[in-house]
Amino acid sequence: MQFGVFSVGDVTPDPTTGRLPSEHERLTAMTTIAQKAEEVGLDVFATGEHHNPPFVPSSPTTMLGYVAARTERLVLSTSTTLITTNDPVKIAEDFAVLQHLAGGRVDLMLGRGNQAAVYPWFGQDIRQGIPLALENYHLLHRLWREEEVDWEGRFRTPLRGFTSTPRPLDGVPPFVWHGSIRSPEIAEQAAYYGDGFFHNHIFWPAEHTRRMVELYRRRFEDHGHGSAEQAIVGLGGQVFMRPRSQDAVAEFRPYFDNAPVYGGGPSLERFMAETPLTVGSPQQVIERTLSFREYVGDYQRQLFLMDHAGLPLKTVLEQLDILGEEVVPALRREFAARKPAHVPEAPTHERRTASSGQSGT
Repeated sequence: MQFGVFSVGDVTPDPTTGRLPSEHERLTAMTTIAQKAEEVGLDVFATGEHHNPPFVPSSPTTMLGYVAARTERLVLSTSTTLITTNDPVKIAEDFAVLQHLAGGRVDLMLGRGNQAAVYPWFGQDIRQGIPLALENYHLLHRLWREEEVDWEGRFRTPLRGFTSTPRPLDGVPPFVWHGSIRSPEIAEQAAYYGDGFFHNHIFWPAEHTRRMVELYRRRFEDHGHGSAEQAIVGLGGQVFMRPRSQDAVAEFRPYFDNAPVYGGGPSLERFMAETPLTVGSPQQVIERTLSFREYVGDYQRQLFLMDHAGLPLKTVLEQLDILGEEVVPALRREFAARKPAHVPEAPTHERRTASSGQSGT
């Protein structure tokens, strides 16, 4: 099982000091967090993609290329690559280049995004969000697997005898996760291709997550990629930790109350009770994270959001130390002990290259 962190790259004032970091500071902080993730023994760093304030990661492959040059084993991913507003040809090329430069330490998570204004900026209509996601990925899937592609669809100009360059490293495309919070069509898409399904798992109660993952698993099996238990599942989540739970709650509360995503809504206590947000001691985070298995089954990737809502970099790095030293080692032991032998490991370039003749590669 892989453990890591993801960032949405928001530029938010620290509510305890009023200080607003510059865009330069925020981008630099994200790369520092990625390097720290490797230092403390995590497996994955993922960045979001946004094209509007208050977010800064508008070019994920640029950032991940920078991180690739400064790390050795960290898997570099996205927590959203906008399949609706990016040209599939450009996605195919950019991630193939990154895959070569990073020695295969690359995968990506496709999503529609949650900012309606982005669609017209890139010449698209949000009312076509699902059809765009389905059609664009069909083309991307082919571009990585066929030397010459003839293509005609609804949303881009036709292609005739087109070859995407460079070709994927070792002939194996980057692994694709399809990320969705609420769209069953995206779970179906992931299942159809035998790809991974990633549920953000931050805003919704456990029952909603269970239904989405169950749908994906059932359809994965229906499409002949293996049993439902062999489907590839990832979860997001957010935690904040201190040795004493009451200290964690007191310190995190102003950040929660002013967060651009969920500030002004339910109280911190209600949000913790009704969603996977965990604010407390390391042991509470361990126990809460282990409980996810009860309603999604055995899964392959757990990513934590650590740097949202104006938390200062020093605090985030402290959180990563706790995650790497206390939480993840315990989670690795417990998840490994409970995982049946027939459940696959997390997909990596090495594993997929070794089994490239099998379904789902």
